[in-house]
Amino acid sequence: MSTRPRQPDNVPLPSPFPEGWYFIASRDALQKAKLIRKTWMGQEIVVWMDADGGVCVADAYCPHLGADLGPDAGGIVCKGRLVCPFHGYEFDTTGQCVATPFAPPPKTAKLSVYQTQEVANLIFAWWGIGGREPQWRLSEEPLDQNGWSDHRINTLRFPGHPQETTENSVDLAHLRYVHGYENVDPVMEFSVHGPLLQTRFDFKRTRSIARFATFTFEVSAATHIYGLGYSFVDIREHSIGMDMRLWILATPIDGKLIDLSIVSQVREIQNPKRFFAGLGFLPSKWRAPLMNRFISSEQREDVLQDLIIWENKEYRSRPRLCRSDGRIMPFRYYCAQFYPSEKQSPA
Repeated sequence: MSTRPRQPDNVPLPSPFPEGWYFIASRDALQKAKLIRKTWMGQEIVVWMDADGGVCVADAYCPHLGADLGPDAGGIVCKGRLVCPFHGYEFDTTGQCVATPFAPPPKTAKLSVYQTQEVANLIFAWWGIGGREPQWRLSEEPLDQNGWSDHRINTLRFPGHPQETTENSVDLAHLRYVHGYENVDPVMEFSVHGPLLQTRFDFKRTRSIARFATFTFEVSAATHIYGLGYSFVDIREHSIGMDMRLWILATPIDGKLIDLSIVSQVREIQNPKRFFAGLGFLPSKWRAPLMNRFISSEQREDVLQDLIIWENKEYRSRPRLCRSDGRIMPFRYYCAQFYPSEKQSPA
């Protein structure tokens, strides 16, 4: 008698580095630092900008004799070129060595570079299976910055995986149980088009402000997920009449740790429908930054509530789900496209 082989109850996630676009830095942070070195997707990288504002993300070691090009090791940016601290080799933002102090630059001296894309002054780089070229792009529609507050960016580092953090966007039950959202109501069918996943839902949330007042926020949220490193939420708060933007950017560091960056913006509020913590008494130019500070703080608290769970949980490949859980398994089928097959895996 033949029997079907029993499927294992639990299979780990296939890779800590799913294919996709992952956050590097904001343009403002890069302009301020001039040169950034970091561990990203298990690689040591440097990031700089040329005189025209073009950005390069490249491996952090010189192809000449292997010197570290980061600022702590003496690397500098001069006239838009990255200069090696060991022999003065100069690299442009294509990664090519274009000058040396004592001889013509060798044509073979070229940094390995990663393709970049910028969305609303946030810089992303492509991580491809086996080093392959970008298979898709983030949204090409420019996000107008006119009338919007500056970004507020909160980054938390912890043991985790970008699939686990992104899964929260479809886990409606946890929004109620962990974060106290009320009347969570999906208003758009779960939609997948290649790397783009979209959802839309309404909810209410009650918050106490400075222990003196309680406010109920009525929110519509439209989520646009491009891979496991980029989630963008377009938000309308109806009771005040306020538009917000929220990015949830999960970036693997070394195969164990991830950086989760929460980026928020608020549009200028000309005529608030109701007062919120003195909002109506403030000059209009101060309202959006004030609300952005509040939103940023609230989102950080939400992530801290999730973080203790993410840090300690075990991934379950065959979860025992109930009706209130949301679209967990369709989300996981969507995720499968971002992992290498055996033929595509790097050697």
